[in-house]
Amino acid sequence: MNFSSKLIEEAVLQMSSLPGIGKKTALRLVLYLLKQDPSHTDALTQALLKMRREIQYCQTCHNISDTPVCSLCTSHSRDQSLICIVEEAQDILAIENTGQYNGLYHVLGGVISPLAGIAPTDLNIESLLLRLQTGAVAEVIFAISPTMEGDTTMFYLTKKIKPLNIKISSIARGIPIGSELEYADEITLGRSIVTRVAYE
Repeated sequence: MNFSSKLIEEAVLQMSSLPGIGKKTALRLVLYLLKQDPSHTDALTQALLKMRREIQYCQTCHNISDTPVCSLCTSHSRDQSLICIVEEAQDILAIENTGQYNGLYHVLGGVISPLAGIAPTDLNIESLLLRLQTGAVAEVIFAISPTMEGDTTMFYLTKKIKPLNIKISSIARGIPIGSELEYADEITLGRSIVTRVAYE
């Protein structure tokens, strides 16, 4: 792309560094902002700066938070005996959007991956075990991606949690609603048959 302005070029370069935004989309966004009232761009800039400077991670569950302990952990309406273990904070948003879960969470910050150099000590596992040792938790639910690394992480955590006599479960894995069986991979289809549930 050839730009008549170095300022536009720099803005497009920065905008296109965001995930899912190519150079054309970045240019469209930059030109849109250029046409708006300067106060609009100032408000956007201030919101991003404030977020970057003031955002915290919950000291209890490691979720993204505005305060030292997030609103989910301090809520009295949530089931304190359930902890859903997720890889990243965005997984919490996905689960919360279903409206089907009312327990607490714990963000690992990734999965065990020797090839990527991620060991158990690099994840938020120690703080999870400390939470579980209080005796207030009756069940943990693994909501971790069904990958080789995800399975390795669940296997490792299961070995650590079992001695605590806490129920361990995992979110169901199977065929998505609205999909065709012929397009499902063998592992997913096989797992769906093995972990079948009663039809009601």
